[in-house]
Amino acid sequence: MAITHIHAVARDPNSGELLLATHEGLFRHVNSELVQNGQVIDLMGFAVAPDGTYYASGHPGAGVDLPQPVGLITSTDAGRTWRVASRGGQSDFHALTAGPAAVVGFDGVLRSSTDGTTWTTRSIPAPPRTLAAAPTSGTLLATTEAGLLASSDTGSTWRPLSPPGTALAVTWADEKTIVIATTTGQLGVSSDAGATWSLNPTRIGPAEALHARRGSDGGLEIVVVADSKVLRTLDGGTTTENLLP
Repeated sequence: MAITHIHAVARDPNSGELLLATHEGLFRHVNSELVQNGQVIDLMGFAVAPDGTYYASGHPGAGVDLPQPVGLITSTDAGRTWRVASRGGQSDFHALTAGPAAVVGFDGVLRSSTDGTTWTTRSIPAPPRTLAAAPTSGTLLATTEAGLLASSDTGSTWRPLSPPGTALAVTWADEKTIVIATTTGQLGVSSDAGATWSLNPTRIGPAEALHARRGSDGGLEIVVVADSKVLRTLDGGTTTENLLP
């Protein structure tokens, strides 16, 4: 099956496999090939919690027994099967993240939940394009038209950060390392939770999805979907490898 659009990219914390959440469902990158994983669901929002639970939102494919929209769905078997946790037929979370203690999504309203079932409405200065939760503290980041915002209280209050450029997408690589993709197609990195930044001059194109992780050796892997390519870089964007040539 051909992939027409990639909404999100992540790595499974247990297997380390690269995951692509697409218009045609979830795919795994295995031995340089894409393998479809589970049902055909248009995964508009997708996130993997630190404990390995998958969270998603979007629209069911033809013949898939899920509500329209699906609301918040969860998987505890690495995406092979899904169940509706809440808001089935109500919410299509285009921005979605899962931290250690809460799931936060935006479906026209910013909402947070500690159990995936009961939701609390939050406020934010501008609608988020992407959301990201730190793996240990759960500190939230949001890319918005009002700039890059951070919240330490699950979205109750927000403060601005000052990255070197307008952030189009954002992700945490570890508890201190933030990676952004800018509107000019560059990658920026902060190793101190947003206090200081470096911006790579290389332009790799406007990001459609972004993922980063810090390895046990201290190395930083960034995976960015740009111009329909899945690019991996180990040097902050100076050189890239196309994982789907």
